Formats: sequence, structure tokens, C-alpha cells
Amino acid sequence: MKAIARLFGQLGKYKLLILGNVVANVFMVVFSVISIPALIPFLNILLDQQPIVSAPPAEAFSISSAEGYVNYWLSEVIASQGKRIALMYACGSIVVLYFLRNLFRYLAQFFLAPVRNGIVRDLRQKLFEKILALPLSFFSEERKGDLLSRMSADTQEVETSILNVLVTIIREPLMIVGAFGFMIYMSPSMTFIVLGLLLFTGLIIGRIGKMLKRQSAYVQSKLGELVSMMEEAIGGLRVLKGFNAQGYLSKRFSQENDSYYHTLVRLLWRKELSSPLTEFLGVATVAVLIWIGFGEVQKGSLTVPSFFAMLYAFFSMIEPAKKLSSAWYNVQKGSAALDRIDSILKLDEIIKDSVEAKMITSFEKEIEYRNVGFSYMNDSAGIALENISFSVPKGKIVAVVGPSGAGKSTLIDLLPRFYDVTSGQILIDGMDIRTIKLSSLRSLFGIVTQEPVLFNDTVRNNIAFGDPGASIEAIEKAAKIANAHEFISKLEHGYATIIGDRGVKLSGGERQRITIARAILRNPPILLLDEATSSLDSASERLVQDALNKLMKGRTAIIIAHRLSTVQHADEIIVLKEGRIVERGTHTELIDLQGEYEKLVRMQSL
Repeated sequence: MKAIARLFGQLGKYKLLILGNVVANVFMVVFSVISIPALIPFLNILLDQQPIVSAPPAEAFSISSAEGYVNYWLSEVIASQGKRIALMYACGSIVVLYFLRNLFRYLAQFFLAPVRNGIVRDLRQKLFEKILALPLSFFSEERKGDLLSRMSADTQEVETSILNVLVTIIREPLMIVGAFGFMIYMSPSMTFIVLGLLLFTGLIIGRIGKMLKRQSAYVQSKLGELVSMMEEAIGGLRVLKGFNAQGYLSKRFSQENDSYYHTLVRLLWRKELSSPLTEFLGVATVAVLIWIGFGEVQKGSLTVPSFFAMLYAFFSMIEPAKKLSSAWYNVQKGSAALDRIDSILKLDEIIKDSVEAKMITSFEKEIEYRNVGFSYMNDSAGIALENISFSVPKGKIVAVVGPSGAGKSTLIDLLPRFYDVTSGQILIDGMDIRTIKLSSLRSLFGIVTQEPVLFNDTVRNNIAFGDPGASIEAIEKAAKIANAHEFISKLEHGYATIIGDRGVKLSGGERQRITIARAILRNPPILLLDEATSSLDSASERLVQDALNKLMKGRTAIIIAHRLSTVQHADEIIVLKEGRIVERGTHTELIDLQGEYEKLVRMQSL
């Protein structure tokens, strides 16, 4: 419930709209309540029980004086124009009251619509920005599909379940209070009996609602698992089909889907119980009300029209009571979804700017790793890097090689602070990178990874990613340097071609050259290349390697190399094994050393 309180705490920015909603709801309730006693003159005329009043009541602002004025006015109409005309006036007044009631009901919804959707928009935006701000270590612990479920299904559940309550939270209680007040005025004894029955109904609904919240949380988590399986299946279709694993995965999905189905059915059974239960208990209360009211009419303490008006007042309470009970169920259901969202929003970003963080505008001297150690969160395998120390002077190229799992990619990821070191420090021009503003730190780097990261957008926008103001001339120049201009020009719409999800319409080499063009356009002083050619064929590798050589010219670069032939001319080669530096030197020096590097070279030459 604390999460719901925080959610409603955001209503402040919509205060004018909420004020409009409250005012409209108040007027709607006023006209609804007035329409109840308006039935009495109508029934009096029909039943020929309209009292004849020959003089207006004394001036006073009260219900009895208002009733006296209505009776006096109807008496005048009956005397001068007849009962039929008086009945027409009574019917007309009811029509006008209901028109005004529904006009203000619409206005209340009109003012509320931007509030409901605005809160969900703000919540979704906060969740997206939080996910962008969280460290990479978080995503190694969470399933992508579950995060997508929280951003889509859970936020939608908040809108449909919790924010729907905004419709009823003001209007329905006011309606119940208004109708209840009229009933007390007409017959206090009967009203308090009704109150006791309503409290009994509320207790039953409250107990069912608590069970609903627990089950809703489980339903949302099961949906997250389903979305994760779908996301993994779509992303791995080539492998699935290649290994004829469709049947296996379909069976797994069917089991999860059936589990979700049965849980959701049980949830809906409980949820749908609220409205019929409220209506049944309401009808039972009406039966008690009629039985007691019949005795009041027989005793003469209540007229037949007044009794019918009181019954109508009670019926006017049943629908709001049903909506409130359904709203309670929905809040329980939606709060489970909101708790899942809130668990992300409350996470510490970990990697963020310190209060004293400074801007850095250029790279002048060197990068230094000083006694760096690192271990992943919840990693039972132990540390990933231990006691790493080396420096990269400006303009030099350093290659990092080693077997799979040696910590090569981790070493590079620490530099732009995708992760923070566990021990030691990394310095740029003598400044600890943790004292540099993240935005300015990351602006120093151009990153080309083993798996090209492209978006379902045009070639132009993919190259200009992060620099939307780049001119087409600058984009084309970067593409030419990256050996990409020729194949881009042959595409159906050239630079305006949509390349599909993750660049699926392009080959691996073409995708990689676009990411290189992106790095060239950024013109960074430092390059981080993570096995950028390891997954390419020989022809594509030659084109990409040529583009990389152009990109590295005159720049500082740290290269993770899988194919050792690509780093033979590096100024220094660092050999990692099990998270430690075991060798370092030039290609010639390391070959002469006859150690780990020489073994790797010999294995690749076989």
C-alpha cells in the first residue's frame, strides 16, 4: 500500500484537473440526491396523495421548507391547470435533474482521463529511465522478458486496476453519503439497520480482497516468465530450428502457459465474486427494508411515496457499493503489479555521478589500471580480475588476449564504468574515473563490440546514433571511411533504408561496418574494440579490419583480440589468464618468451 500512496502522491502535478473532477463529482452527487425526493411529488400525484398547501412556508433554508415550497407550487399548478399539467412539471423536473446529473458525470470523467493516463505515462517513463540507469550487473541477474512484462503488462495493470479507482474514489462515496443522509432524514431507525448489513458486507469483501493480492503477485510473475520464454524463442529461432527443438520448447511453454491459465482462472473467480456478492447482500437488505418499511407505513409514520423514495435511495447506494467493492478487489490485484514495478524503481543505481564529479573535455596523457580487482555480483565462481596494473599512453595501441573466460571483456567494461572496480582504481590523465561525470567520461570512447548493436531504424539514424544533429555529409564521410558507403548506396532507399530489428536485413560484416561508421562519426580520442572481427568470414573480416585500421589511426586503442594475427603490430600485448596478467610485451617479445601467448599463436596456426 505504500507504493499506492507514492503513486497517488504524484497527483499534485494534476491538481487543476483533479479540482475540476471533484467539483463535477460534487455537482453530480447533488443532482443525484435531489432526484431522489423529486420522485415523491410524482408519486403523490399518481397516487392522488398530493397534499394541498395554500400558503408558502416561512423563509428558512432547510429540507422541510424546500419540501413545503414544492408542495405549495404543485398545489397552485393543480388548482389552476389540473393534475395532468402538474404531473408533466414533475416529470420534467426529473428529466432536467437527470440531464444535469449525467452532464456533470461526463465532465468528471473528462477531467480525470488525462490524470489516469498521465500517471501511467509518468510511471512508464520513470521505469524506462531507471532501467537505462541501472548497472549491467543487474541485467545479468534478471530475465529480459520479465523486465519487458513489468514495463508493459504491469504498467497496464496499474492503469486498469488501480487508477480506475480514481473514478470511484470520490464519486461513489459521495453518492453513498448523500443517499444515506436522505435515508436518515426519512427514517433513522431503518437506516441504521441498513448500515449494519452494509458493514457485514464490507468485512466479507475485505477478507476475499487480501487473498486476491497474494494471488495477483503470483499471476504477474508467471506472466513475466511467459514473456521471457517468448523473447528467448524469437531471439533463438535459428538455433531452435537447426536443432529441431521446437517440440521441446513448445512443451515447456505449454506447461508454463497452462500454469498461468489455471492461476489466472482462480484469480478471476475470486475477482468476479465481488459484484454478485454485493448485489445479493444488497437485495437481502432490500427485503429487510421492505419488511420494516411495511410496518412503518401501517403505523402511519411513513407515507407510501416516502417509503418508495427511501427504497429508491437505497437502490441508489447499491451500484456505488458494488463499484467500491470491485475497486477494492482491483486495488489488491493492481497493487501486486505496482509492487513489482516499485521493486525496480527503488533499486540503487550504484554507478552514478558523485557529488564532487568533474567534467573532462579531452584526453591528454594516459589511461592507467592500478591494482584493479573485480568480481561480479552473486558470482559463486569468485573474482573475475585480480591485481591488474598497466598503462596505455596517448596514441598507443594495447591488445588484450587470452582464453575464453580470462576476463578480457570485463577489463574493457570497467573503463566506461559499465561496472565499477571492486578494488584498486582506473585513472585517466591522473583522475580516478569515479570522480569524472559519467556523460563526459563515456564521451571519450568509441566502442565497437563483437555483436553489432543496431536498431530498427534507418541506416542514417543508426550511424548518427547519439548524435541526431549530424549532417548527411558527415554521415556519408564516416561510412566511406568504414568501407560501408558502397553497400549502403546499393540498398533500396540508400541511407533511408530501414534495416530491421537488430539490423537483421544486413549481413554480419555490413552490420559491423555500420557500427564502425558510428564510432568514426563520434570521433572519440579512445577506442575500445571487443573482438570486432571474430565472427566474420574472411572477405568481411578484411573489409572490417581495413575500416578499423582507418579508425585507429592517430587514436588510443584497447583491443580485445580473438584472431591474434590482427594485433601483431600493437604497441603492447597483454595476456590474461584466469583474471590475471601472465605476460606482456610486443608480439616478437612474447613469441621469444615461449609462454602462453606463443601457445595461443601456435594453436591458431594449426
